[in-house]
Amino acid sequence: MTKALFHILKKSEADAAKEAGVYLPVTFADEGFIHCSYDHQVCRVAAHFYKGQENLVLLEIDKSLLSSKVIDEDLYDAGENFPHIYGELPWRAVTSIHNFPCLEDGSFELPTSIRT
Repeated sequence: MTKALFHILKKSEADAAKEAGVYLPVTFADEGFIHCSYDHQVCRVAAHFYKGQENLVLLEIDKSLLSSKVIDEDLYDAGENFPHIYGELPWRAVTSIHNFPCLEDGSFELPTSIRT
C-alpha cells in the first residue's frame, strides 16, 4: 500500500483547486514543487508554518495517482526527508479533504478522520 501524502492549505484555495481540477500553490513558480508531509510530520509542519491560522484544510493525496515525480528529500537540513511533488497536483489524486482547525493555543492535532 502506498503511504498517503498530505498538504496544508487554506480552504478557499482547496475549493478553487477542486473547481479547476488541478492545484498549484503560488510558491510553485519559485520552488518548482509542492511541499507535502507524511502523517507523522503534519503537525510539526503546521506548528512551524501555520501556527494560529484558521480556515485550513489538509489534502490527503494518493501518490500512485500522480503523474509527476515525488521525491523524499531534506532540502533545508532538517535531518528528515519530506515528500515533494515536482509538478501539478491533479484533483483526482486528492482522496480526502480534512478540516484542520488550530487548537486554542495555535497548535494542531492530526484529524481523527485520518487513519494512521
